[in-house]
Amino acid sequence: METHLAYLLLGSNMGQAKLNLKQAVSEIAQIPIKVKAVSSIYQTKAWGKTDQADFLNAALLIETTLEPIILLEKLLEIEHKMGRIRTQKWEERIIDIDILLYDSVVTNSPELTIPHPQIPFRKFTLVPLNQLAPEFIYPGKNVTIKELLATCTDDLAVEEVEKTWI
Repeated sequence: METHLAYLLLGSNMGQAKLNLKQAVSEIAQIPIKVKAVSSIYQTKAWGKTDQADFLNAALLIETTLEPIILLEKLLEIEHKMGRIRTQKWEERIIDIDILLYDSVVTNSPELTIPHPQIPFRKFTLVPLNQLAPEFIYPGKNVTIKELLATCTDDLAVEEVEKTWI
């Protein structure tokens, strides 16, 4: 079976957010996925809907044989299992698991867009992603993650809160 590399972003701002991130990594490792690298945990103010608790975020590099849509289904199952209930956009959440990049695939369907369309605009995504893959060429733009971060106009502070957590 062919293996693929993908980058995920985890986020949590409910309950014990750091433990939620750890549980998500543990759950991810139980499906046909190898977690190859984990960024530090970063804290940032909520983006979009700002009247909620700060978020903790971390990026993962994974290796998988799953195709993107099947990977998404498995990640949504983990979110559901951990108690995520979707009621409105940008709401607080126990866990959020986004597929940021999948090899150099570019796809846009009602269910899944890769690369994640908000990557260039969100420092809370770019900072942990840059820690893992600064030289990765963003598909369709011919710029590196490091270059996207350098030109990102998002002014929310992203603070590293823990280097080694897994």
